[in-house]
Parts: sequence; structure tokens; C-alpha cells
Amino acid sequence: MHIVFMIRKRLIRYSVKAISVFLPQEKALALERWRRGREEFLKYKRTDYVVASHGKSGRTWLRILLSRYYQLTYALPERIIMGFDNFHRMNSAVPAIFWTHDNYLKNYTGNRDSKRDYYDKKVVLLVRRPQDVAVSQFFQWKHRMRPDKMVMNRYPPHGSEISMYDFVMDPNVGLPRIVEVLNLWASERPKLKNLLMVRYEDMRENPVEQLERVVDFLGAPVTQEHLEDAVEFASVENLRKLERQDYFWRSGSRLTPKDRSNPDSYKVRRAKVGGYRDYFDDQQVAQMDELVSSTLSPIFDYGKETGDSAAEAEGQAASGGSMR
Repeated sequence: MHIVFMIRKRLIRYSVKAISVFLPQEKALALERWRRGREEFLKYKRTDYVVASHGKSGRTWLRILLSRYYQLTYALPERIIMGFDNFHRMNSAVPAIFWTHDNYLKNYTGNRDSKRDYYDKKVVLLVRRPQDVAVSQFFQWKHRMRPDKMVMNRYPPHGSEISMYDFVMDPNVGLPRIVEVLNLWASERPKLKNLLMVRYEDMRENPVEQLERVVDFLGAPVTQEHLEDAVEFASVENLRKLERQDYFWRSGSRLTPKDRSNPDSYKVRRAKVGGYRDYFDDQQVAQMDELVSSTLSPIFDYGKETGDSAAEAEGQAASGGSMR
């Protein structure tokens, strides 16, 4: 079944590329988004479990935490990261999980203005403070993103000279877009039958507790020793070391630096929660915070940070690192 799926996937990919040569750019991009949506749909319909997040919300960190936990629990091989069903094919007790940023599935199903695709799924929704997401998106775009994906998702063209602030405030890829995506999840929340919302900041503060919530939600047996081991394994210090060593080379480029001489090109980049403040002046930070606090749904609890709350974030940052 897996081999047949991969063969069909490649045939359709090559066919779409061949057809796109003769199409105007907009139609070619629409066809490519449909193709990617179809690939996602084939995974989506084969599992009850979804981990959804906006890009740069800490999904790779959660994926490694779960990978380590399942490896310990079911004696699976190390040096690999969970994909869709690679762990499930090794041991059926591990669920196949549809990991998505929800960029393309809607282009195939047509459900662009709702989360109808997820109403009957068990969904882990991973969220992160939009300001930090936007800054992390900037570094992803500048140092790691492929030019074709920039075009696909309306990022500034490759090599563009654009300030971080202008990028963060861009309505297509910055804070306005991130808030829009999160607000749709918030408005659709009552219709999602099985939803577990996990905040990245809570994971940083209490990683064992939050990992336990996810593991239990996904139906795995909870073992305290395995939880603690997974959290230690996925610490920022250890993941930085493993990234430099290409420890996860069997899982592709997900955790490899694009330029070993440039720290900003690493997947594990900074060890600071709320680090977006370091890149902007006070006025810019105030404008970003006001945009988020005035437009983002309060269910995420990312209101305006002043005084004690900002100091608290700095204190959390000092206690450990973060993953983009």
C-alpha cells in the first residue's frame, strides 16, 4: 500500500510539473496547490489524528518529543523523526498522524473558510505567540525556504531587501495573516468534537506536563520515566548538538542547517521565549503588541504584554530554550 501510494504521488507530481509549463503562473500555482492538497487528503483520510499548527509554532520540537517517547515506549529505531505513518508501519500501536500547517488541504476539499475537514478528527492544535511566530517566519524565509515555496505562499521573492519589521507587518505572511489563521480556528472551535489546544509557551514552562497531555490524547500509555527522558532528549542544547551532527539525516532536511557557519540558518535557532522584542524598537514592539491584542481571539491568552507579564516571559526564557 505504501509503495503504491508513493508511486502514484510521484507520477502525479511529475504530471503537474509537465502541465504547468504551459500554464500562466497563477493557474500553475493553483494546480500545484491542488496537487499538494490531494497528497494531504490521502493522508488525512487514513487517520483519525491530526497535529495542526501555523508554521514556526514549535511543531518540529513536538514531533521530536513524540518521536522519542514512542521510540522508548515501543522499542523503535532511533535517529529518525515521526512522519505520517513511518512509526505506525513499524508498530501499529503508534497512530498515523496527519501533521499539517493547513496550507493545502482546503485547496483540494474546497473548505477554505471553515475547519470542516477536522470536525470529526482528534486534533492537537499547537499555537504560539504570533509575534514570535512572525519573527521566526522571517528567518525561515531568509535562510531556509526554497524559492518555489516563497512564490507558492506569497512570500517576498527570494533575495528581496525587506526589513524584518516590514516582513512581520506584511498582510500576506506576517502578523495580520497569522492572526487571521488563528482566529478561524477560534471561531470553529465549538464544532471540533475532539480538540486539544497546546500553547508553545506552556510547553516551555512545563514540558513534561504538556507532553503528557498530548501523549494521553493520542491514546498512548503514559510513563513518567519516558516523558522525562523525551523532554531531556529534546532540550535545546541537545538538539543543537544533534543538528550539528546530522543525527536525524535519515529523516531528510527537517533538522539540518542550511549554512553551518550561520546560526540563523539552523532549525534550532534561539533559546528565548518572547524573543521578538530583541529585534525592534519600543514603538515597533508596541505596534505589534497592539495589533495582536486588539484583533486576536482571547481564547489563546496572548493579550498585550506589559510590566510583570513581560518580565515573566523573560524569566521563562532564562530557564530554557525554544525551537522555531
